[in-house]
Amino acid sequence: MDLSKMPAFIPGLTLSQTFYEEVVKPILVLYFPNLSYSAALIGFGSDVIGYDTPMSRDHMWGPRLILFLPEKNFLEEKESINQCLRDHLPYTYKGYPTNFGSPDNIGVRLFQEINSGPVEHLIEITTIAGYFDQQLGQDRWRNPNHLDWLTFSEHVLLSLTSGAVFYDQLGLETIRKNLSYYPNDVWLYQMASAWSYIGQEEHFVGRTGSVGDDIGSRIITTRLIHVCMRLAFLQEKQFAPYSKWFGSAFQKLNNAKELTPLINKTLNAVDWQTRENNLCAVYEILAQNHNQLDLTKPIKTSCQFFHDRPFRVMGGDQIAQLIQSVIKDSSLRSTGLFGSVNQLSSTCDFLENTDALIQAKSIYKR
Repeated sequence: MDLSKMPAFIPGLTLSQTFYEEVVKPILVLYFPNLSYSAALIGFGSDVIGYDTPMSRDHMWGPRLILFLPEKNFLEEKESINQCLRDHLPYTYKGYPTNFGSPDNIGVRLFQEINSGPVEHLIEITTIAGYFDQQLGQDRWRNPNHLDWLTFSEHVLLSLTSGAVFYDQLGLETIRKNLSYYPNDVWLYQMASAWSYIGQEEHFVGRTGSVGDDIGSRIITTRLIHVCMRLAFLQEKQFAPYSKWFGSAFQKLNNAKELTPLINKTLNAVDWQTRENNLCAVYEILAQNHNQLDLTKPIKTSCQFFHDRPFRVMGGDQIAQLIQSVIKDSSLRSTGLFGSVNQLSSTCDFLENTDALIQAKSIYKR
C-alpha cells in the first residue's frame, strides 16, 4: 500500500485500541459470549512504546492486537476464534487494511488490500504463559531472580510493560506490574556498573587528545556519553529503548533539559579540553542526582584532577564501590561490575536471542 495514499496518521496504539473496542470485541461477544480472555497491544513495534510516525506504517503496523486465551482447550479455541475473525473482520478499519500478506523470511508482513475472501489479520492468539515464555524464556518471568533480571533484555522488558491492556480477565496486568522495573539490588548493581565504566575511561578523553589522537578521544567521549545517558535512565527508574529510540526517550527524562545542551556541546567539541569540560558538567549533574536518591553517604559533586595529570575526572570507580557496598544480596554485591546484558552489548542478535541471554547467566556466576 502506497504510503502517500494512506489515510491520516493515527498513533498505532490508539488505532489498535479502537479496533479492539469497535470491531474485535463485538465479534467475540457475539460468537464467543462465554470466553474468558485478555486483549492488549504489547511487545514488538514502535507503536507499543509510542514512537511510531507515518513512516512506521510501511510494515507490521496497523489494526492489530494480541488475544490471550486460557490454557485449557487453547488449540481448539484458537482455531475457532482465528477462523471467526478471518470470516467476520471488515476488510478495512479507519481506511487501513485489516488484511496482511504472508510473512517474509524474517516474519515481516505488509498491508495487502483485498475485497473478498477471508482476512489474514494481524491479531496474535496465544496464552500468557506461551507469550511470556517466548519473550523472556520458559518460566523466567514468573518469579525472576537477580540473574534473570540481569539477563532479561531491557528492550523486551520495555515492550512488555508499555503499550496498553484493553481487556483483562486473565491477570495480564499483574504480570506486567511484576516486571515494571528492576528489584532494588539489581538497580543498584547497574548504576554501580555504569559509574565503574565511567571510572575506567573518563581520563582517557584527555590522555588520547593530549597525544594528538583526536579520533580516539572522540570515540571514548561518545562511549562515555552513552553510559551517562543510560545512567540517567537508571536514576529515574525508566527502561531504555534500543538505539533507534534511545535519544527520543532520553528527551522525556526529567533531567534531559539540563543534560542535553551539555551532551550536544560535548559531542560537537573540536578539542579534548572542551569535551572534558562538558563531560565533567554531565558527571556533576549525575552526581547531584545520585545524592538526591539518598542511597549512600553523599558523594562529591565536582570533578578533580586525575592524580598528578592534567585531566579532570569525577572518580567513577569510587562512586561505583560506594553503591556496590549497599547492595543487600551478598552474592550480587560481590559480583564483578559487568552490568546487565544491555550494558554489555547493544547487538540485537544477542539481545533478542532468549537462549543466548539465558546462557549469559554464566558470566555472573563465581
